[in-house]
Amino acid sequence: MYTTYFGLRERPFSITPDPRFLYPSPQHQEALGHLRYGIGENSGFALLTGEVGTGKTMVIRSLIDQLPDGVNVALITNPNLSAPELVAAICDELKILYPPTTESLKTLIDLLNHYLQEQHQLGQRTVVIIDEAQNLSRESLEQIRLLTNLETHQEKLLRIILVGQPELRKLLQRHDLRQLSQRITARYHLNLLSADQTRAYVGHRLAIAGLGRNVFTVAAIRRVYRLTHGIPRLINALCDRALLGAYSEELLTVTPAVVNRAGLELFHGGTNSWSRNLVIAAASAIAIVALLAIVWLTWPDTLISPAADSGQVSRSGAD
Repeated sequence: MYTTYFGLRERPFSITPDPRFLYPSPQHQEALGHLRYGIGENSGFALLTGEVGTGKTMVIRSLIDQLPDGVNVALITNPNLSAPELVAAICDELKILYPPTTESLKTLIDLLNHYLQEQHQLGQRTVVIIDEAQNLSRESLEQIRLLTNLETHQEKLLRIILVGQPELRKLLQRHDLRQLSQRITARYHLNLLSADQTRAYVGHRLAIAGLGRNVFTVAAIRRVYRLTHGIPRLINALCDRALLGAYSEELLTVTPAVVNRAGLELFHGGTNSWSRNLVIAAASAIAIVALLAIVWLTWPDTLISPAADSGQVSRSGAD
């Protein structure tokens, strides 16, 4: 693939949330700072929101990598669960054993509380991170709030980070969820990258992948920004496709034209589909022309033969 062609150790624009590739923009650093504060000793909740593809999961993965020893993490990536299922999922992440057939929320919470008390005595902290939290039900959100009631006289036994799309902020503004909202001690919203940040983002990921120069021209980067509006996930997809396009055309730099073709293929049904349709149309046209040619070549014979027969009959009648 294009990695060897450009001298890269690995693909720089994979969409998997590898913390090594986290672009240290001011807002991403600030987001990490808010989350670290939000899971401090006297905190209960932290909130991270952002549009789809802005790097929330990447920030979370980076936070987990940076947590010191002595912090236990339960990461919930599918929160579309009932309240008992959610608590059971937290127990699973923390490797807390419970009767496999139990449906008792009290049993699960008692076991979780016992675990938290033990970990506290050992000097350990426990953090629950819930991604895609905008999908949590009202019942599950209330249960999460109640979990933060597990505490000693000095501190909370459980810290919780809610991560989600902007809808989560609107959800927490509901009157019936005000108790949970009031317990959030740190909030941060990730915005889209600016044009300058997009250029730095692309260069950063190329450098992490082993390339010391930016193979995208300045004009190409401007085009990337216009097509993606500074959304990191879209930047990754577009730049990956553009590098593949430059490789297939044996170019050493990625130009705006290459980015345009990659964008057409990625966002508008694909250049390949357009080309395929053009080939099909051309083949159909050729077939039609060939058919007309055959008909034209055989048509005179069809006309002459009856005429000749008619002439013979006429002469025979005269004789």
